[in-house]
Amino acid sequence: MNTILVVDDDAHIRKLMKVYLENSHYKVIEAEDGEEALDLLAHTQVDLAIVDVMMPRVDGVELTEDIRSFLTIPILMVTAKGESKDKVKGFNAGTDDYLVKPFDPVELILRVKALLKRYNVASDKVVKVGSITIDIERLVVQSHKQSLTLKKKECELLFTLASSPGKIFTRAQLIEKIWGYDYEGDERTVDVHIKRLREQLIVFPEVTISTVRGLGYRLEEM
Repeated sequence: MNTILVVDDDAHIRKLMKVYLENSHYKVIEAEDGEEALDLLAHTQVDLAIVDVMMPRVDGVELTEDIRSFLTIPILMVTAKGESKDKVKGFNAGTDDYLVKPFDPVELILRVKALLKRYNVASDKVVKVGSITIDIERLVVQSHKQSLTLKKKECELLFTLASSPGKIFTRAQLIEKIWGYDYEGDERTVDVHIKRLREQLIVFPEVTISTVRGLGYRLEEM
């Protein structure tokens, strides 16, 4: 059973989320602000965090940044604000998805399920392609000769491609898997990250990321 951390200073919102999440067979733990949430995360295993933006002491954006500094779990940000600038702040902090109050509880459950499914692709946190090992939790790519540390999104992108060598991923698929389907940037973000990956992966001639014109990208063993 997956454990969901609900962080919101509104007790009624926490209760509403808890009822629907528990009815969907999730275990729920609660925190009324970011500071309490960090205390819980220090000694409790959590599979996903639902974080409100506007909270006292440690707000949702700061909490998301703190979580990202030591955990790789999906984060769903919930707020009463729907402006693009607030979404940008959330995604820049590291949230995976965004939900605006008032929300449909059914949509909440669907988004939670989608995030858990996306992260469960990396169930072992490690994938191997030939002599290359990609550790998504440590953000490290290594072979018996070389070791390379990547940024989080770069590693997630490489991990996704390496999980299915030879499979073509469209830019839209990669955006949804790594940035979330509510991401408001354009697909050129993928191209920028692919370019950076190729520059760094030059030390691993065993693999290459190929462009399939008109379709997307795939990772190939050389």
